[in-house]
Amino acid sequence: MTENISIKEEKKSKAVLVSLVTRDMNENEAEISLSELERLCETAGVEVFARMMQNKESPDPRTYIGKGKVGELSELCKNNEVDTVVFDCELSPSQIRNLEDDIGDVNVIDRSMLILDIFALHAVTGEGKLQVELAQLKYTVPRLVGKGLELSRLGGGVGTRGPGESKLETDRRHVKRRMDMLEAQIAEMAKNREVQRAQRDRSGIFKFAIAGYTNAGKSTLLNRLTDAGILSEDKLFATLDPTTRKFTLPSGEEVLMTDTVGFIRNLPHHLIKAFKSTFEEVCHADAIVILADASDPEADSQLAVTEKLIEELGAGDKPIIYVYNKCDKGIACHHAAPTENSVYISALTGDGVDELTAKLESIAMGGKRLCTFEIPNDKLGLINSLYTNAAVQNVEYGESFATVTAIADGKARGMFEKYMKD
Repeated sequence: MTENISIKEEKKSKAVLVSLVTRDMNENEAEISLSELERLCETAGVEVFARMMQNKESPDPRTYIGKGKVGELSELCKNNEVDTVVFDCELSPSQIRNLEDDIGDVNVIDRSMLILDIFALHAVTGEGKLQVELAQLKYTVPRLVGKGLELSRLGGGVGTRGPGESKLETDRRHVKRRMDMLEAQIAEMAKNREVQRAQRDRSGIFKFAIAGYTNAGKSTLLNRLTDAGILSEDKLFATLDPTTRKFTLPSGEEVLMTDTVGFIRNLPHHLIKAFKSTFEEVCHADAIVILADASDPEADSQLAVTEKLIEELGAGDKPIIYVYNKCDKGIACHHAAPTENSVYISALTGDGVDELTAKLESIAMGGKRLCTFEIPNDKLGLINSLYTNAAVQNVEYGESFATVTAIADGKARGMFEKYMKD
């Protein structure tokens, strides 16, 4: 007899998104940010039921949107079985408590809590998971502890992944001990990462960081160039942990390519601080590949967000290649190229990747190129000097001279010009 087993799927959270347009804000920008919040909800597995925008001179200190709008929001949630309200801002602990008291039996979270929730879903490595837990404890616990006896209402769902309900019900001293332990473990991992970086620096291999807005196609590009085999999905923050792979340029020179965490509008500074060692991959690179989604109408504004964050990280002075990706979607790639170091590609199909590779080589070589030198047998001592001043690839000894192939810069070519073969 076959036993029929039915598996009940977990019911998706049903959410209302809320945004406030103040006198200091542009309504169009608020709409764009709200649309981005909706995509974040989709990534977190939340069904968006409705969007609500409130025009107000300044935020209400008690409920952020004001008493009247909270009443409308409460009715909307009660009449439509909405269990989550997501604010496109950063709420204070008291605002969350007041909103949940006024609206009723709903889970109120803000933009930062939602991003942290997605980070908790997508962290794979041990360091990534520890960073997520620490960030959630630091940011979420003060907001949830403020609910007092109402903690029992949490019970899981968006905005509560990671540390979990049990940790939130422990006393503050236990939470503080947990955070201290996490910080110590992350610090130790950061030391290991520094050792790895030092080894890379000693190797002399040129390092590129692929940076850009989340979902611009960074992982797809790294897979295209290096067969990295990392996860690549059409979702925000599909990958959280940085991945570094070797890539061989047409000249034979090897470089390192690192896929970094995606950027996003209003990425909270405390998140950048929590994931410092991850974002630092941009700072430790020799050059940056900034990737933008050319099929997105907001590509130019997303590019501006990326440039601003790179500047804030202290990496704004590095050589940059601007790459407009996803040009296979049949949408005109009409975005203005910021510099001559710009290229249009499709990381998915490979179109334009050869041109990108040429630009990578141009920057990595810094004026270097593969040359052939013929050193007479009575001057073979010059080969030692070539090893010092250039990257010798191969030496073949003949009857009259040794043929040396090496990657040489302008200075080295000048030093050995009389021996260089055209």
